[in-house]
Amino acid sequence: MTAVAPGLFRVSSDVAAAIADCKPVVALETTLVTHGLPQPDGVRVAAALEDAVRAHGAVPATIGILDGTVRVGITRNDLDRLASAPNPMKVNLGNFAAEVAAGGCGSTTVAATMFAAWKAGIRVFATGGIGGVHRGVTETGDVSADLTALARYPVAVICAGAKAILDLPRTVEMLETLGVPILGVGTAEFPAFYRRESGLRVDRRCESIADVARVVRTHFDLGFTSGLVVANPVPEADALPKELHDSALGTALFEAADMTGRGVTPYLLDRMRTLTGGASVKTNEALLVNNARVAADLAVALASQA
Repeated sequence: MTAVAPGLFRVSSDVAAAIADCKPVVALETTLVTHGLPQPDGVRVAAALEDAVRAHGAVPATIGILDGTVRVGITRNDLDRLASAPNPMKVNLGNFAAEVAAGGCGSTTVAATMFAAWKAGIRVFATGGIGGVHRGVTETGDVSADLTALARYPVAVICAGAKAILDLPRTVEMLETLGVPILGVGTAEFPAFYRRESGLRVDRRCESIADVARVVRTHFDLGFTSGLVVANPVPEADALPKELHDSALGTALFEAADMTGRGVTPYLLDRMRTLTGGASVKTNEALLVNNARVAADLAVALASQA
């Protein structure tokens, strides 16, 4: 763990022991609990992700903020507290310090989770989809802090690409500009979250987790200070049908055309849930669990190289 002021971070005993012994650890975020999925699905899926990580030989480290302390490896009771909080903060890099200083309670986004994982000494993180460049960016300037975090913190982020509500071509272009490698797990295409294909190319197709681990290890050993995107497509059987996906996405984007700020993504995800009759939530859950499994396999492979 890198130097941090006492009292600001609390790492659970099992996560701390695994880090100290160079055992495989996978960071998990908590925004899915408070903003990404409806309750009780949020807590249930968060627990399922931890189970998937354990089943594949790694230690889960779910991250959130409670009582002004960054918790790395939170308990089920902590998850319930986050889920039942009246207005839990969606914590990003910009409001992270203020929320901790205020003694607040919040869930961590991809960017905030990457930061906390890096501080704790965790190099593998599983999420659903990263944020990126928003549609209409030339008017709004709306670019997710997830890209900033990927440029700053050397953590491998396993995801099903970027959220489909984003401008995917500009997101991939921005990752290249920031020097963030995109590795495709068994694919040469950048996944589109609910769909396996986007028509965009990754930097390197990796046929196995061993191949991914070699690239990730070399990236870290070379001294790069950026993270990596490990793009893992949603399982084919769980992907949204193209017609349903395109119709729902088009309607949701039209309805949110005048929205900006942190509320846009939760709104669009909720509209996708409604417009697909709940199918998008099932797809989201499937890709989250799949990413957790792959992240655990990667963490195990990296630990074996240490």
